[in-house]
Amino acid sequence: MKDKIISKATEMFLKLGFKSVTMDDIACEMCISKKTIYKYFGNKELLIEEGTAIVHQNIYKIIDEIVLQNYNAIEENFEIRKMFKEMFKYTNTSPLYQLKKHYPEIHIKVIESKIEDCNEMFTQNILKGIRQGLYRDNIDVETYVKFYYTLIFSINETTQKESEALKLELDALEYHTRAIATPEGVKELEKQLSNLNI
Repeated sequence: MKDKIISKATEMFLKLGFKSVTMDDIACEMCISKKTIYKYFGNKELLIEEGTAIVHQNIYKIIDEIVLQNYNAIEENFEIRKMFKEMFKYTNTSPLYQLKKHYPEIHIKVIESKIEDCNEMFTQNILKGIRQGLYRDNIDVETYVKFYYTLIFSINETTQKESEALKLELDALEYHTRAIATPEGVKELEKQLSNLNI
């Protein structure tokens, strides 16, 4: 029952907003009593915390699956972006924006875990791109990783609409890729960008 509550609550939080969904709403949607929810979660914050942790785990599980597909480094980033777009297609307001505004303590925990994962993911992607000749081999990988995640986090924390955040994330991905790409990498980037318009 606990997993079902987390699943339904998280779906509602992402669709309708963390702040606007109440424990009553969740109970009503699941046709259970509010008491049942409180049996597992002492308050709404605990439910949000567990829900965001599971979303986080799911995202990185899917990213791992994408990485195993052996796309080239640039294609891989576009596939990951496609996954985010699909995952949050029914979300109106950026989840990170909402957390920062209404639940700052949970937001800090989410960011701490995301930074670590993003560091690893972006580093692996850049190293892969260098090996494939798509990214320049004379770049300071650590610095470019910091530049990129700072851009992405800033977009998600300050942009209210999820659709707008996705558009800005694509711009950031193009900006990041052009900054480190070889001529071969630029060709691959142009190919991926043209595929988006088909």
